[in-house]
Amino acid sequence: MIDYLDLKKINHSFEPELSETVGRIVRSGWYLLGEENKGFEREFADYCGTAGCVAVGNGLDALTLIFMAYCSLGLMQPGDEVIVPANTYIASILAVQRAGLKPVLCEPEWETCNIDPERIEALITEKTKAILVVHLYGRACHMPKIKSLAAKYALKIVEDCAQAHGARDGGVRVGALGDAAGFSFYPGKNLGALGDAGAVTSDDEALIDRVRVLSNYGSSKKYVHPFRGVNSRMDELQAAVLRLKLKRLDQDNEKRKQVALRYLQGIRPSSGLCLPAFDDPEAHVFHIFTVFCAQRDALQAFLKERGIQTLIHYPIPPHRQDSMTEFAACSLPITERIHREELSLPISPEMSEEDIRCVIDAINEFLDQVAF
Repeated sequence: MIDYLDLKKINHSFEPELSETVGRIVRSGWYLLGEENKGFEREFADYCGTAGCVAVGNGLDALTLIFMAYCSLGLMQPGDEVIVPANTYIASILAVQRAGLKPVLCEPEWETCNIDPERIEALITEKTKAILVVHLYGRACHMPKIKSLAAKYALKIVEDCAQAHGARDGGVRVGALGDAAGFSFYPGKNLGALGDAGAVTSDDEALIDRVRVLSNYGSSKKYVHPFRGVNSRMDELQAAVLRLKLKRLDQDNEKRKQVALRYLQGIRPSSGLCLPAFDDPEAHVFHIFTVFCAQRDALQAFLKERGIQTLIHYPIPPHRQDSMTEFAACSLPITERIHREELSLPISPEMSEEDIRCVIDAINEFLDQVAF
């Protein structure tokens, strides 16, 4: 069986340092808001190229806290609008809603699956306060047009970087492309913890300070709570593990790119299968290797029969979820096509050449057998 993602194998590649790190934290007796946390914040800010970083509990909280902080600072208020790509994972939309703001769905580009800069301006109203860009599947959004619109209408740019650790646009890493950014370090991410963890990055000192306070019950001094906050803190174990893995992130991203290139070179061109664009080597870190096929379910079943596990990111678009009925009337044909045809192939820095070849051969076999 070729697993979609073998986390055990990935974590084993960090041994014995990983087990030594875990043991050291357990023995230390200090598990929250310690030196590992401070060290990770400093090192991750340096990696992204930002002045500040706050380590938090998970990626959803990271995004939510950004919008909560903007509201707390008086830059946004309940009912204000945030433009969000319609084909994102539901967490991007939930973060906006949790802060009392209103998501406005924008169609993506078919070629990149990222928010379409040419469609944003028509959605801007007097209530619009931010554009939330999602670097989906590991590909950084191309930012010049988006930045121009943000400047024109005095909007904040918030990045959802949950899938794109280390990707760049114009030589700048995600996390430093807008006004603030949220990261997830869910175990399966390119930079993955051993549980849930997240972070906020920004050059805005006031925002970073407010996020830090809000993530700690609205307090910067014990038992003094000037703001209504939440409990969202990265523990010392996750911080220490992420510090270890951060040292190898660029190297592991390069390995992912090599797997992607093997797929792109080995899978035969077909009118029935659309492969991801890889026109800018810096822009894509291939958290997910997506293919699009009108007969997606048949392809997935075919690969499963040959012992190849695949996933779908994501089978149901946000505006078709039972929890998002306010968007049910939206007409979003590009989004719906993406969700209807997307299939994610196995990709990992630890994939063997044999496994890569098996995936390529199986897809080519399917393409030979199926009429499109």
